[in-house]
Amino acid sequence: MELTDKIFIAGHRGMVGSAIQRNLENRGYTNILTQTRQELDLCDAAKTFQYLKQATPDVVIIAAARVGGIHANNTYPAEFLYENLAIAQNLIHSSYLTNVKRLLFLGSACIYPRNAPQPMHEDYLLTSPLEPTNEAYAIAKICGLKLCQFYRQQYGVLFHSAMPNNLYGPGDNYHPENSHVLPALIRRFHEAKENNSPEVAIWGTGSPRREFLYVEDLADGIFHILNHPTPPDWVNLGIGADVTIKEVAEIIKDVVQYKGNITFDSSKPDGTPRKLLDTSKMEALGWKATTGLKEGIKATYQDFCKNYANNTVRVL
Repeated sequence: MELTDKIFIAGHRGMVGSAIQRNLENRGYTNILTQTRQELDLCDAAKTFQYLKQATPDVVIIAAARVGGIHANNTYPAEFLYENLAIAQNLIHSSYLTNVKRLLFLGSACIYPRNAPQPMHEDYLLTSPLEPTNEAYAIAKICGLKLCQFYRQQYGVLFHSAMPNNLYGPGDNYHPENSHVLPALIRRFHEAKENNSPEVAIWGTGSPRREFLYVEDLADGIFHILNHPTPPDWVNLGIGADVTIKEVAEIIKDVVQYKGNITFDSSKPDGTPRKLLDTSKMEALGWKATTGLKEGIKATYQDFCKNYANNTVRVL
């Protein structure tokens, strides 16, 4: 990308979009285009097309999405499928119609089958059934990935995708029910410490394994991909190592300095047993994540405490 390129970041207020914007601005990119949800409804095809036609961006980054943890995915599958599919198809098709020269679509590791071999290589896509608890979200992300692949194949446009694993970092969503596991645990341990609660209850058995990628590393990886002349149709973005939910809970407990006990509610769903990405393709492109899990959690908790004290924590 050239420093003068007009770059539209869809979803710039979210954790991922804001990290990408910070990364680009720190590198000297000043022509960054943004729209809030109130300014532009990306589920509206006509308005999305009109915006891109008027703004004429050179690059589009699709970080906008409806996201959430197991509870949110299980409770609102219709909205997760409809909204994420609408965002993807409207931005990808309108970018093609308005001659956007490059588009990057951000998906998720949940596109891979529930029982895929570990670590999960890009070739495992669509080889067996998805995890039921986030099937709707995964289908929408698979459709976005395939739209980019087929527009590139049919029309020769440089539309491609990146599939990160569980993300965390500054600007995360800390909703008590709808957030992802790591931010949910940070808030739960913090409030238990503040309230002198004797224990923190965690959904599931604690045995599932998860890979966590710090969002600032993700933004750096996105920049690397966007400057590669011939990127793969989609590429995994991860750190290449995983931990159990119990282990990440112990790390968060230590960082927060909570002194009580941890219990596990096995009546609640565990979700996919393991989600570890094969990152060899991204490493072959010359990039690897650098932030360790405890280091990233410490930085994330500092950001949470600052915003919690100011009553500005995201709880969408």
